[in-house]
Amino acid sequence: MSSTNLSPADFQPLPPSEAVQQISRPSLSYWADAWRRLSENPRAMASLGLITFLLAFVSIGPALWQVDPSAQDLDQIGIGPGADRTVTIAAPFVPWSPQQQSVTPADNNLGLRLAMQANTQAVRLAWTATGSTRHRLYRNVFDPETTGSLGLPLVDRDQPWFEDRLDLQPGTYYYTLVPLSADGVENDGAVTLPVDVIRVISIAQAVDRGLIDANDTVQLGQRLKLAWHPLGTDYLGRDMLARLMYGGQVSLFIGIFAPLAFVLLGVIYGSVSGFLGGATDQTMMRFADFVVALPFLLFMILFKVIFGIGPGESGIWPMLVAMIILLWPAPARLVRGQILQIREEGYVSASRLLGGTTAYVVGRHMLPNTMGVILVTITFQVPSAIFTEAFLSFIGMGVAPPTPSWGAMCNEGIKSMLTRPHELMFPAMLISITVLAFNLLGDGLRDALDARMRGAE
Repeated sequence: MSSTNLSPADFQPLPPSEAVQQISRPSLSYWADAWRRLSENPRAMASLGLITFLLAFVSIGPALWQVDPSAQDLDQIGIGPGADRTVTIAAPFVPWSPQQQSVTPADNNLGLRLAMQANTQAVRLAWTATGSTRHRLYRNVFDPETTGSLGLPLVDRDQPWFEDRLDLQPGTYYYTLVPLSADGVENDGAVTLPVDVIRVISIAQAVDRGLIDANDTVQLGQRLKLAWHPLGTDYLGRDMLARLMYGGQVSLFIGIFAPLAFVLLGVIYGSVSGFLGGATDQTMMRFADFVVALPFLLFMILFKVIFGIGPGESGIWPMLVAMIILLWPAPARLVRGQILQIREEGYVSASRLLGGTTAYVVGRHMLPNTMGVILVTITFQVPSAIFTEAFLSFIGMGVAPPTPSWGAMCNEGIKSMLTRPHELMFPAMLISITVLAFNLLGDGLRDALDARMRGAE
């Protein structure tokens, strides 16, 4: 074996410029490192920003858009966003006397024609009299040639005229006149007349609704601007934007408060069960299995009876109580599994040897090390709670009109989705965006708080 002669100069420290390795980044705490990892996730940060915007939309929005969500605009019922908001000044309504008015003949086989310009006060139709033949008049908002349906039957009559005043809105209507036989059977030769209805208002109505002052000089035919509704109105003329803001308060309150409550209950229950272990742990988990087997809808109905909530009344508190009592076992199982794993760690045994009490060991070591699982569980439970509220309100067991919620608004909007799709589209879109944002945030938190993901860097 060869020997090497070493001198004291061989044991001198290296100069600072030749240091082996510099620290690439400063040391970070667990939560600081988790925030760094979360901030580097663009989807999670975009979801966090979207959730912040939704919370501001339902909390600050009503202070900026001060419109009563239950107030009705009877001049703009069921209009969509961007619809025409103008109204024409017209003479007050006077009942029609067709015998005193001449009507220009039409060129169709039944002579169906308009007796005057159609407006939201009335649509006056006349046709050619053909002896004793009766006629049936239909009205549709769609072209019968494309739908195959004549629409709503308005009247069967012998007289060759009719004045329609049934819930007229601005737009195009299709009136179809069908001749009838002596026994009431529809004959061939039906005629369809498209009619464009314009929105009108009398001077007295304009004054009552604050569109003009009583001293203003206006002329018949003058056009005025109605109130602005950025997202349109619903079937009762209520502002959609205001209802979405106030409805979001209900939906997000249930969607956030309920998960916080039953996750907290599950954390306490699962921590006690996992720490005690043994027969106590088995007994507590069997009770949790029993709670899981309980039917949610049945208990929802039971709590509505206990709270005295009648048909057509909002069941917000029964819904919250049912969620808190029945949905805690899932987070309890997750926390129990974490506690069973953590209690075998060396630092827990060292804390006990140093005289740490049970409350100190659980509160100082066990629960802080399960916070990652708890936060991820909450973010994933929020979308589930929002969907539960929307489903119960959709079937009429949750929030009931006139109290707005996104689920209740979807229930109302589904009834007129073909003619007024915005009533269903906006609340359904907000539910979808909220659920997607919380799910993406939950994925980001799971990656940021999972210790096994840190070793991959």
